[in-house]
Amino acid sequence: MLFQNAFLENASTQVSFRVQDGRFSEIDPDLVPLSGEETVDLGGKLVLPPFVESHVHLDTCLTAGDPVWNMSGTLFEGIECWSKRKDKLSREDIRERVNRAVRMYAANGVQFIRTHVDVTDPKLTAMQALIELREELRDVMEIQIVAFPQEGILSYPNGKELLTEAVKMGADCVGAIPHFEFTREYSVESLNFAMELAAKYDKLVDVHCDEIDDEASRGLETLAARALEMQMFDKVTASHTTAMHSYNNAYVLRLMRLLKMSKINFVANPLVNTHLQGRVDTYPKRRGITRVKELTAEGINVSFGHDDIFDPWYPMGNGSLRDVVFMGLHVCQMMGYEDIMNSYHFITDNAAKTLHLGDRYGIAEGRPASFIVLDAKNYYDALNQNAAVLASYKEGRKIAEAIPAVRRTLF
Repeated sequence: MLFQNAFLENASTQVSFRVQDGRFSEIDPDLVPLSGEETVDLGGKLVLPPFVESHVHLDTCLTAGDPVWNMSGTLFEGIECWSKRKDKLSREDIRERVNRAVRMYAANGVQFIRTHVDVTDPKLTAMQALIELREELRDVMEIQIVAFPQEGILSYPNGKELLTEAVKMGADCVGAIPHFEFTREYSVESLNFAMELAAKYDKLVDVHCDEIDDEASRGLETLAARALEMQMFDKVTASHTTAMHSYNNAYVLRLMRLLKMSKINFVANPLVNTHLQGRVDTYPKRRGITRVKELTAEGINVSFGHDDIFDPWYPMGNGSLRDVVFMGLHVCQMMGYEDIMNSYHFITDNAAKTLHLGDRYGIAEGRPASFIVLDAKNYYDALNQNAAVLASYKEGRKIAEAIPAVRRTLF
């Protein structure tokens, strides 16, 4: 199949590309159809690698208000609300909600998802259901599972044992939540345990790290130091790190050296973090998102995630990573022309690096022909105009499409 007249990743000239056996076989401006070859004229539309969701909680999605709403809008009340909802968890409940969420993501051009799954549950119901769905949905969505101890590793009964069992069941990544542990000592010990567990079973690491406005919450330095000492480097991800927003600049200057040496990834969640953080402030109110601009300027890999979709922590969400990028650029004050043009990297190759997708990802000859087509010529226009994802192809097979709405003024 030959796709013609495409702008690849903000390029200034159009190219064509050929897909054979589910892979990109040729990419060139001057390709012509072979005898009998099916052709698709993309009409000068933008073609990008598929979007990558680097941080979401599929097991909690679509549960907001059930059984109670998070009235304070805080992280900690959200955890209390989820604790009540866990009593109603069943395999069927999780499967139904996750299937709906995955279809929302697919319609928005997402083909890869890293989901954090709560393992502070003696039955590990959500972990069992997500492992099943990971296999069932793999032809349309690649799902990577983080064993996530929502209520702590040391601060939850049998937390270590449950986390270990989840890893043995087949989790792809080991998680932790140091800022929710009862004490600073528990925080450090929980990170040491998570890192050692990941090393033992050759897993990736993704920690909910310092998701709080407390500038004394400094799990990040421990996580980065362990990543460096154990030479796990970019197999480790620090998600949220919102306390960095409150760190004093002298401390950040020293910390940044360790972060660069450790080579760890960062995931920011602009929608949810600006909603949850700063809740105890009067005025001035902190924005409560990590230092994306500064981390990026230092060459540290940062991606963006949705985090929550209509659940106890976030009462909205539709699986559109466009909304995530749009919010992120505003709150991080990254509104220069080049910032906007290149912001798709936060939800494409930066996120793919976090998930360790390697050469299975990206538009290049020989790689899987997975890509999306947006109704714009470049990403600046796509973001500004909320351009539709016209088509999503996974390994050469179309899995989603859209017909843009026609808008007319009558004056």
